[in-house]
Amino acid sequence: MESTAQGPATQTSPPIAVPTAVGRRSAGVRAVRACVRRRSLAALATAAIALTPALGAAAGGAGAATPPAAPATSAAIAPPNTLTPAERAAGWRLLFDGRSGEGWRGFRRDGFPAQGWSVEEGVLKVRSGGGDLITTEQFGDFELALEFLTTPKANSGIMYRVIEEHGAPWQTGPEFQILDDHGHGLAPSHPHSAGALYDLAAPPPTKVLRPAGEWNSARILLRDGRLRHWLNDVKVVDLRVDGDDWAQLIKASKFKDYAGFGVRPRGHIALQDHGDEVWFRTIKLRDTGAAMPGERALFNGRDLDGLIGFLPDGTDPAQVWSVRDGVLICAGKPAGYIRTTEPFESYVLKLEWRWPEGKEPGNSGVLLRLVGEDKVWPKSVEAQLHSGSAGDFWNIDEVRMSTDPERTRGRNTRKTHGNENPVGAWNEYEIVVDGSDIALRVNGEELNRAWDVEVVPGTIALQSEGAEIHFRAVRLAPILR
Repeated sequence: MESTAQGPATQTSPPIAVPTAVGRRSAGVRAVRACVRRRSLAALATAAIALTPALGAAAGGAGAATPPAAPATSAAIAPPNTLTPAERAAGWRLLFDGRSGEGWRGFRRDGFPAQGWSVEEGVLKVRSGGGDLITTEQFGDFELALEFLTTPKANSGIMYRVIEEHGAPWQTGPEFQILDDHGHGLAPSHPHSAGALYDLAAPPPTKVLRPAGEWNSARILLRDGRLRHWLNDVKVVDLRVDGDDWAQLIKASKFKDYAGFGVRPRGHIALQDHGDEVWFRTIKLRDTGAAMPGERALFNGRDLDGLIGFLPDGTDPAQVWSVRDGVLICAGKPAGYIRTTEPFESYVLKLEWRWPEGKEPGNSGVLLRLVGEDKVWPKSVEAQLHSGSAGDFWNIDEVRMSTDPERTRGRNTRKTHGNENPVGAWNEYEIVVDGSDIALRVNGEELNRAWDVEVVPGTIALQSEGAEIHFRAVRLAPILR
């Protein structure tokens, strides 16, 4: 929400509400309460991490169904203001180091505000009187994630692609709303409520917002004209911001009076000072158009160098696999695959695929940790590419792995939801193979996860399975520990 707060205000911190939904006698709740009384943020962070699963279940409420989560593992969890090895490999970086305001400055100012904003025990905290804060860098397409905590009735926001042309960041940058909905008496689906694209797109009534005094997570993905918001890992906004519909949405809003609102290709990230106390931590971002650190191409865009084809009837792989204009084309018949010559164990794999327009889409897959003899169904974990089923797992030849039992039938674990682009359009797979964990992301959204997966170096293969399919930008970044 746009801020009207002017000038300095009291620096007294209001009391922080601690939920009681999981039981006052809970040791975890008592720990959080003790931390709040002491204003110890470091201890609060530790207690909150331990308590998060119970609090999340309690905060969801009726109708807020979420799929069962994989067990927490060391590969998936990092302390506040740090990155996991897998996140570093995937190109994430911290915008807040937990110790200083480096990388941030006041809106239309040269440096970090002298008042209103502070860094205390690993938390970036705003109270009042400091003005809005912006990154020193500008970003185009990006993925941003952070944690925020509101005090009762607090209001703030995250703006993006902000330009210093008008009097405030909200006049050029769209906003992820941060709000204590309960304190303001707003319904979960109000267009000014938490997680909304402020005044332009409302979240669903089933969103999950934890109360004032608890940490919430926010994620924003803006790429190729598509904007998405997540609140506590639940998607709450999804729309195009590059066409006539977006232009008409702006025209019908109060933002119509501000030239350049929501149309800039690059800009700053902003955190809003709305006169209330709000805390931020673990602010991280990745440039979705940049190469991953240490990235290497598995397909060079010119030929099949570094790849070996397997077709059981002895067919020349060149009859099935060809390269044209930087695209690896698989004819689809006969069944088989093309694989790397080198084995890999833990990595972030990215690739793009499409089903050619005008042809019937079909089946394919990405085989991970392929071991043993080459055969039509080699021992491996398959990230499915069947049209309409991208994001499914298939366990081939009894690989040791665990998946959500509610979505598993035999060797197949279905995706949580669909996120494929239409036939003829390119899609992106991001596959994180991190020790005993494997996560599948399709077009920026996690659709499946496996854990307790057998850890073994293996090759990576792209399947030929009945229909023509195209691949490009196949690259890998190792996860270093």
